[in-house]
Amino acid sequence: MHQIVAHLIEYGLLVVFANVFLEQIGVPIPAFPTLILAGALVPRGEIEPAALIAVAVAASVLADTVWFLIGRWQGVRVLKLICRISLSPDSCVRGTEALFERAGMPSLLFAKFIPGYNTVAPPLSGAMGVSLGAFLVWDTFGTLLWVGTGVGLGILFHDAVDRVIDYLDTLGLWALAVLGVALLLVVVVKWWQRRRIVKLLRLARIGVLELRSLMDTGMNPVVIDVRTKSAHRYDPRRIPGALHMTFEEIEERVADLPREREVILYCT
Repeated sequence: MHQIVAHLIEYGLLVVFANVFLEQIGVPIPAFPTLILAGALVPRGEIEPAALIAVAVAASVLADTVWFLIGRWQGVRVLKLICRISLSPDSCVRGTEALFERAGMPSLLFAKFIPGYNTVAPPLSGAMGVSLGAFLVWDTFGTLLWVGTGVGLGILFHDAVDRVIDYLDTLGLWALAVLGVALLLVVVVKWWQRRRIVKLLRLARIGVLELRSLMDTGMNPVVIDVRTKSAHRYDPRRIPGALHMTFEEIEERVADLPREREVILYCT
């Protein structure tokens, strides 16, 4: 272990805290590789395992609590904010909301292993009116599982990690360039995925004023509310006359929908 990990050895706990906090707050800088690398330093006596786990858990829970409180304050609007700023399109998919509806707070035990859901779960918990105490309990246990997995993998495969780091160290500045390019590629791919999804949504979207115009001119479009049950609880408003169906029910009832009228779906 040479120059590449020199700063991690010198500022190890600070680096881990910053990386974990930034990822959990929404910055696209993966923290799991840092946890593995820090775990690989444990057998060498460079980092104290209890302190490493405590710092990583504290950073994650702190960031999650910030999102939880924002969700409590802003309600469903915070989910729209996440969709606007997130580079992960899967964090805006309604499936994450449905997962919370099915599993509830226990889903926080494995939330950090699910891309997208990791971002949505804390503010969604706040928007749903979950108590702060209950959130902290489930989130802390889930964070311990996530951090423990990363650190444990580093400890278990520390020899292999050391060999990889030693190889990268022989590359000198090229190693930093490779790591920088890899991180840039992750960001670019996520940006491209987001741009593609937003473009598809725009092709099939109708504005509020357009919908109101259709209603006022007597065209009587069929409006279907496909929001989940949890979405109805934290935002009970609905478009007048809208039918409430799940996506599964639409497949079953599509034959009953009038073919001569526009069919418009809306969700969160």
